[in-house]
Amino acid sequence: MLYDAASEPAAGTVSALRAAYDEQLAAVLESTDVEAAASETGIAAETLAAIAAGESPELTVREAVAVLALDPERPDADAIVYELRDHLLMGMTTGVLDVDTIASRIAIDLTGQEVQQALEGRTEMTLDHLAAIQHVIETQNDST
Repeated sequence: MLYDAASEPAAGTVSALRAAYDEQLAAVLESTDVEAAASETGIAAETLAAIAAGESPELTVREAVAVLALDPERPDADAIVYELRDHLLMGMTTGVLDVDTIASRIAIDLTGQEVQQALEGRTEMTLDHLAAIQHVIETQNDST
């Protein structure tokens, strides 16, 4: 469900966490026809083929969960994104983190307000943003 792509997200880097997301997406695409997946998700077939080939194209969280939802063993895309947001927000609560603290600790140029909007789904969050935000949360929780 993206947040569980890496077994120990705090132990690695942001790049390693993003790579774990990509591996999770590629695993779903292994058993799916790329053209059919493109038709169902609305994502360009070239982008899906790149993911299946082990590349890391820019994707939004919405696009990534649409790919995960292709797996019949997983819930639909809306349920996946709600669970992801819930996991991140619970992690912030556990780690006693606010959006401004997260914004100050990530290498991606986002303000606290932009982090909040991304977490709430009011603006698109890319997988790179997600990896940076999740890494801060998981690292904080791992150290407490």
